[in-house]
Amino acid sequence: MSSTVSPAMSRLPTRGGVLAAAEAVAAILPPTPLLPVEIGGTPCWVKAENLQPIGAFKIRGGWWRLSNMSEAERAAGVVAVSSGNHAQGVAWAARRLGIAATIVMPRDAPEVKLTNTQALGARVVLYDRPGEDRDAVAANLIENQGGTPRATLVHAFGDPWVIEGQGSAGIEAAAQMGDLAGLTPSRFIACCGGGGLAAGLALACPDAAINVVEPAGWDMVGKALLTGQIVQAAADAPSTICDALQPTATKQLNLDVLSGRAEPGVAVSDDEVRHAQRWAFANMRMVVEPGGAAALAAALAGKVAVDAATVIMVTGGNADPAAFSATIGADS
Repeated sequence: MSSTVSPAMSRLPTRGGVLAAAEAVAAILPPTPLLPVEIGGTPCWVKAENLQPIGAFKIRGGWWRLSNMSEAERAAGVVAVSSGNHAQGVAWAARRLGIAATIVMPRDAPEVKLTNTQALGARVVLYDRPGEDRDAVAANLIENQGGTPRATLVHAFGDPWVIEGQGSAGIEAAAQMGDLAGLTPSRFIACCGGGGLAAGLALACPDAAINVVEPAGWDMVGKALLTGQIVQAAADAPSTICDALQPTATKQLNLDVLSGRAEPGVAVSDDEVRHAQRWAFANMRMVVEPGGAAALAAALAGKVAVDAATVIMVTGGNADPAAFSATIGADS
């Protein structure tokens, strides 16, 4: 199994890699909109990654990772773990490249994410959350596959190519802001699970501040930045509607990139996230899933100050229809 993961772990993500990823993504996908908005009387910008073909920014890292695999690696297939958006990004890229993909997903993942992943041709293996270690499930699948080479583990955030791919959103946003307003991004506010997007943005735009936003009780990246070491989620961590933002810890790779670059972490409540979903629907006519609205929630709650060159990352739109309808229909 170590031979499967070591090539990725021995490589570090770079800004050059982010620039190359941006070119590769631009060759197959149109840019997502950079939308001008106003929060608390201050103009700023929203990067609408919820409008990607799979409804999330994860398509970027999935494409860059799989398109960099050798023919032998592609023939052996890939295994990934995901609550749903990384799953779809990997499955989308795998189908386009003719690679067999197996995705380990939590049994309680939103049905829309499970259905969409399977519709893209991936095999889905379910695990119980909490109770089972998803990384261990994936490792066992790779170990039991046999053959040489074995399937490649495509980690949702702790993979250098995935980090570079997610960073392509920053390159794209900077170019759009320059064209639209003659500005350079001063700050990115990013929804954060394990820190793949935040690390990619830090590499993409080295002069911009980076704010990571996580669900309350699941702010493992923020705590890792504060302490300088990996922090595990508590066994009794509270429930959250942000299913996409529940890794139990970040990886050293992500922490190394973000240390000295990211601002102190910010945590948002479910109520703040629901308010952001309603705000996006009312003001931008957009469907945003809870995890994809966390950064917007922090800005609307005044937990991160915005200015005219701030980019708020809206990262996903794969909302459960019933839950989204209930949120939109609720009183503000």
